[in-house]
Amino acid sequence: MATIETSESAVVTLTERAADKIKSLMSQEPAGEAEVLRVAIQGGGCSGFEYALGFDRGATEGDHETQLHGVKLVVDPFSAPYLRGATIDYLETIQESGFKIENPNAVSSCGCGYSFQVAEGEELPEGTQVGGCGSGC
Repeated sequence: MATIETSESAVVTLTERAADKIKSLMSQEPAGEAEVLRVAIQGGGCSGFEYALGFDRGATEGDHETQLHGVKLVVDPFSAPYLRGATIDYLETIQESGFKIENPNAVSSCGCGYSFQVAEGEELPEGTQVGGCGSGC
């Protein structure tokens, strides 16, 4: 069973701008395929961890689940400690557009912002290798 959280206790929050973009993208997916936004971290990237955002059919056992600005958002139990307090925004400027994650747990990140490193003493999951993020940084 998923843990249902209020917006005040949510692991990750969304800005209204990000929620609007996510709802727009979800509406383009086949019915039943994009019921929730799954936010996770995975080993990799040039800094140790990288963010993963994707649509899913629903929450699974152990997920943290919340609804913000009309978007159902889920975070798996492994990712939750690394994402607690993070905010997802959507930026659209003349120079770039895309999702930006402000994560208070990241002590450093690569230039592209897709990968990050946590404080000393935090260990990568077994079998994780640090590699390039693929964006040239």
